[in-house]
Amino acid sequence: MNKLGLVGGVGYLATLEYYKNINEGFAKRITDAPQSGSNPPMVIESLNIADAYKLVEQKNWTEFIKLFANAIQAMHYAGANFAAIAANTAHIVFDEIQEASPIPLIGIIDETCKQAKKQGIKKMVVFGTNFTMSSGMYEAKSKQYDIEAIVPNEIDRQTIHNIIFPNLESGIVIEHEKAVLLSIATKLLEEHSADALVLGCTELPFAITSGDLATVLLNTGAIHVDAILDGIFSLEMRAGYL
Repeated sequence: MNKLGLVGGVGYLATLEYYKNINEGFAKRITDAPQSGSNPPMVIESLNIADAYKLVEQKNWTEFIKLFANAIQAMHYAGANFAAIAANTAHIVFDEIQEASPIPLIGIIDETCKQAKKQGIKKMVVFGTNFTMSSGMYEAKSKQYDIEAIVPNEIDRQTIHNIIFPNLESGIVIEHEKAVLLSIATKLLEEHSADALVLGCTELPFAITSGDLATVLLNTGAIHVDAILDGIFSLEMRAGYL
């Protein structure tokens, strides 16, 4: 069985959700009765979100890449043979982090686009941090799957970002802020005849949940967890990297 290295801390509540959902998902996949209650092999490297986002604000991509690459290297030394980063924003430089990594990574953007393709999505609105929405990474990746990704305008991007930080990052959902998120989403979904909303920040599902909007919700964290579970059981990954 493969050992996961999970880069967390960005933010810590999302990391808790990942840990909980990976363990619960693992238990559901184990059908052998004597193994019930088993936990997957995993090591977590928790980063300081303040350090990470300071580097993003400074556009200091060299040090940002090094921050994540060093974390993955440490987990590799601890026995991890594949890894994932429990955050969307870090995937701005995912290819560079993967290049510096001694082990394969499962990327949240790619897995989200794969899932959107499976569901027949043609256009999707993307919410996330301002860093994520301004980076163009969802637009570029979605094109590879013949999907159009739409991000809010600059004012709405900043509004969404200011709701994520500090409240959603701390697990705080304020009703009028949730209403603002839903209003922006509804406007963009209608304007662009889009058929899905990407919750492109792992804390957004705290505020936007199933039934809030008449559209498909692509919960990037949940999609990522499912792909991570596939990686834990993957014979191909085990054969190639152990």
